Amino acid sequence: MTAARSGPAFSVHDIPFSTHGSWFDISPVVAEKTYAEDLHLVSHQNGMHAVLRLVPLDPAGDRAETRVETTPGLLSWIGESGRVDLSYESPDTVRLRGSGLGMSVDAAARTLTPFSGTYFFRDPAADAYVFTSYETGRRYRVTVLSGTVTDAGTQSLGGGHRGLTLTSEANGPWEIAIEELDTARPPYASPATFDAITESEQRSFAEFVGRVAPWRSSATPAAELAAYVVWSATVRPTGLVTRPAVLMSKHWMDKVWSWDHCFNALALAPGCPDLALDQFALPFDHQDDSGALPDSVTHSEVLYNFVKPPIHGWTSGRLRRRLPTPPGAAELADTYDRLERWTGFWLTARRAPGADLPHYQHGNDSGWDNATTFDPGRVVESADLAAFLVLQLRELADLATALDMPEEAIRWTRTAEETQAALLDRLWATDRFVARAVDTGDTWSSSSLLDLMPVVLGEHLPADVNSTLADHIKAHLTPYGLATELPTSPHYLADGYWRGPIWAPATVLIEDGLRRAGHERLADDISARFRALCETHGFAENFDALTGTGLRDRAYTWTASSYLLLAEAHAHRDAR
Repeated sequence: MTAARSGPAFSVHDIPFSTHGSWFDISPVVAEKTYAEDLHLVSHQNGMHAVLRLVPLDPAGDRAETRVETTPGLLSWIGESGRVDLSYESPDTVRLRGSGLGMSVDAAARTLTPFSGTYFFRDPAADAYVFTSYETGRRYRVTVLSGTVTDAGTQSLGGGHRGLTLTSEANGPWEIAIEELDTARPPYASPATFDAITESEQRSFAEFVGRVAPWRSSATPAAELAAYVVWSATVRPTGLVTRPAVLMSKHWMDKVWSWDHCFNALALAPGCPDLALDQFALPFDHQDDSGALPDSVTHSEVLYNFVKPPIHGWTSGRLRRRLPTPPGAAELADTYDRLERWTGFWLTARRAPGADLPHYQHGNDSGWDNATTFDPGRVVESADLAAFLVLQLRELADLATALDMPEEAIRWTRTAEETQAALLDRLWATDRFVARAVDTGDTWSSSSLLDLMPVVLGEHLPADVNSTLADHIKAHLTPYGLATELPTSPHYLADGYWRGPIWAPATVLIEDGLRRAGHERLADDISARFRALCETHGFAENFDALTGTGLRDRAYTWTASSYLLLAEAHAHRDAR
């Protein structure tokens, strides 16, 4: 009883095991930075919640010593006396099969109150066992397909053990199905064998890789694993998630933030254009009356207390060029309307009376939450914001031209030029950009890479400004990539979030700006270092700039997508 494996192997401690469309995963990560001894079924509906604990058992019924092997489509516990395999039959159903090893499937929460925990009972109508979770608001139905089952804690209240144990009959295999469902559905039945389910999952992933990374080769060794991170973190539309969505992670960063989604959209565009367009559009489905995008969207909440930077004009232009079929007039008009409202928010709600430039209200608005740029003040005009807005204004002008609105194109171009002139006049100080406090007019510079982000303007900046920024960017380069705070800075922190570690979005944005400004050698170097970082250390939320070690959430989709973007561009340059 050994299922065939295909695809890249990975550690389930770093990357959760899941499938395209599912709202749950199998992982030892049960909360932020919290690793359990056992693998759990972890749902991301109503937040991140460990629902079921999965424990392999030896023939004596004790916890078995096993190693866990994972590849796309198949997770296995392998011990001396046997093995247990798990595969997704559908986004809401997994099948488990064991031989020589048993398995206990228990409620992760041992205490049941009137408002929390997991209730457990046997459902005679479906001939199955059901766990109902207050935290997720969903049910988890276990149907025994073969083998012997014993249960404990059915219908019990308060504290205690609730669950069931699977063992083999006469040393034969046992098999179960676990479904995540709402209230009720017909009893589980499936004609598919376990091996057929595994093969179907592996084909599904292989087809996805073929669409997303057809250019992959031995020179891009992490491409398949990057694709798996994106594929497995995708969820079907449910709750407030209005479209198929690539979550940032199926660890604790299980949301769509309103700038992270841009990098996933770009990576998906050539091979999965519909999914890419859904990624770009999702936050705009929740655009408020002021034109602002939410900070984040997930299954059961949309947060508006902060925003994210307006990189969507930059994204829109690149996305349109990467799609295999150019958008039609209706699609362009939708994008124009969304970007016009989003830009209007920055030009009205975020410009003080008489001001030429917009401002952030907190570092969180920039996406660089605690960057040292914001140490002297939070309500600031910053150069990165103005630069992103200039690019967005230019994209609106391009869209207006495509939609045969010449007067609007002229208006947006003029506003872009005025905003860039104000950026250079108010925030360029001899050899660097500064931030300006909106209330006092005080200015300051920092050792943050954020101050150099106007390089995203690329060919639109004066050559001398671009060259000066490129020189400063070189100082942030470590063997692994761009440190977000100068390593020589007294404020540098190895695990300081935006005060030192390497981040994917900063890398992609700066690499693109440098390349468009003609600094191709530096752009090539930045790309090569980041690609090597991912190939060695995976797709973490961010990385220690001096050691390369992955930090925080270890399966972050914008990191994987950024690798795919840079690796694809590198492959195409090599092919020329």
